Amino acid sequence: MISLIKRHPIITFFVLTYAIGWGLIPFWTFQAGSPFIAALIVIPLTQGVAGLKVLGLRMIRWRVRWYWYVVAIGIPLAVLGLIVGLNVALGASAPSLVQFSSVSTILLVFGTKLINPGDGPLGEEPGWRGFALPGLQSTLSPLVSTMILGVVVTVWHVPLLFLEEGLLRPYTIVGFLLGTFAVTFWYTWLFNHTGGSVLMTLIAHAAQGTIVIGGFWSLGADFARANLLTGVVWLAVAIGLVVFDRKAWLGPAAAETTTPEPMPPRAAAPATPA
Repeated sequence: MISLIKRHPIITFFVLTYAIGWGLIPFWTFQAGSPFIAALIVIPLTQGVAGLKVLGLRMIRWRVRWYWYVVAIGIPLAVLGLIVGLNVALGASAPSLVQFSSVSTILLVFGTKLINPGDGPLGEEPGWRGFALPGLQSTLSPLVSTMILGVVVTVWHVPLLFLEEGLLRPYTIVGFLLGTFAVTFWYTWLFNHTGGSVLMTLIAHAAQGTIVIGGFWSLGADFARANLLTGVVWLAVAIGLVVFDRKAWLGPAAAETTTPEPMPPRAAAPATPA
């Protein structure tokens, strides 16, 4: 079994992530931290302590250009603003601004998402971007790696459609699935351009999850259209990133964004004749 896991670490990780995340069927439970948990199981078995150290360093890699912090927070907020504007332009009622009533509450929610392993940002990023993406990029281009990861991540999120009220509507389902797939390209682009910093994708994920569409409109047609627009806008962002930075997607990934080859076992020294 250990030999099989070592030969197929990424597949093992995906299977464990689904098994833990979808713990009980039918979908009345969902473990958002299953990618992180699965990574902490697979890495020691396949890479040892050295692999855990690499993951840990990626999670605290904060020394990047200052503007990447602006990009990590600014892009999700800009996308959200565009979605809200488009929805209103298409006939939605004026959005509620209740979630902006307290800056301290926004900062508290954002900070909690950065440190709560049971929530999406910290529960997912160390697994998806800290382990799976570098493993895929070791043999595949960033574009192909992201397409594979995008499908896996999207299907993994499907139980949320049954758990969150109002998501089982045609427009909402399409927007939810399309947006989940498309946003994977944004996280790959950010991860690769910051030298493999999981911290940057964690910050971006937390920013995306702090101010949400559900806070602007209650359930109904406005909410459903906003979700559909979410998928469309993030798809446009993904296409733009690929088109305007295609060299980064088609060429081999940088060494710091891939899984390093394990060190070969040291050969025993020949015995000294007596």
